[in-house]
Amino acid sequence: MSEKKSADLGVSGSLSFTMAEQDFLGLSRIELLEKIDQLGSITKAGKAQGISYKTAWEQVDALNNLAEKPLVMRMAGGRGGGGTCLTDEGKEVVRRYRAIQAEHERFLAALSEHLDEGEKFYQFLRKVNMKVSARNLWTGEVVSLSQGTINTLVELKLKGNDTLSAQVTNESIETLQLAPGREVFAMVKAPAVIIVKELGEARLSSCNILKGRICRVTEGQVNSEISLELPGGTTISATITKGQGSLALTEGDEAWAVFQESSVILGVV
Repeated sequence: MSEKKSADLGVSGSLSFTMAEQDFLGLSRIELLEKIDQLGSITKAGKAQGISYKTAWEQVDALNNLAEKPLVMRMAGGRGGGGTCLTDEGKEVVRRYRAIQAEHERFLAALSEHLDEGEKFYQFLRKVNMKVSARNLWTGEVVSLSQGTINTLVELKLKGNDTLSAQVTNESIETLQLAPGREVFAMVKAPAVIIVKELGEARLSSCNILKGRICRVTEGQVNSEISLELPGGTTISATITKGQGSLALTEGDEAWAVFQESSVILGVV
């Protein structure tokens, strides 16, 4: 993994002043990886971090989706009989994060000796860090652009050659400077994704119809979260109500994730 990729995973964000400020910089996710490595269980790691099983998996999915190779691997046996471990790539990310964190701390110590307003400078750095509420966040490469009068259809290649489409305005194409080969972030809110177990002869207007297997079902009182793993390793999450038949979906089932191309938000760094 390149240093740039490490930065995308939050490695460059380990500038720290107080413990309260560290989470937005990615330290909590690195600590979660370390706990998984130590305990061999995402349930135990989440408990040690003070977060739920669901939240722990959400953070792991985000890291796996943004990395070129998976950082965390689920071993056979299921939630009760299996386990979770870091891949070699995951261990390397943790190692690099800690090394860069130490360098940043030395840098800040030196910087504070020369800047009277070091805290204001730090607050500026905070403003330029991006946080999003979308449950689904991936990295992809622009494959092609099909421009219309107002909007452009952008075809993206995710890791493992999985693909999806996004519809954005022509103005956004210019603003983001999108072109074939450009790496982008793609975001979709979980409620915008529909999970379909049987397509049958149904005609769907959505451009994104992605086939995979259900890897996790988290039941809530009103809503359920369904996570679908695509052949290339990308995970897609959907939030559905009980009335939509979530109880009929179980781990291992083949299913399709369906969402409109207009629901995809693109971003660049």
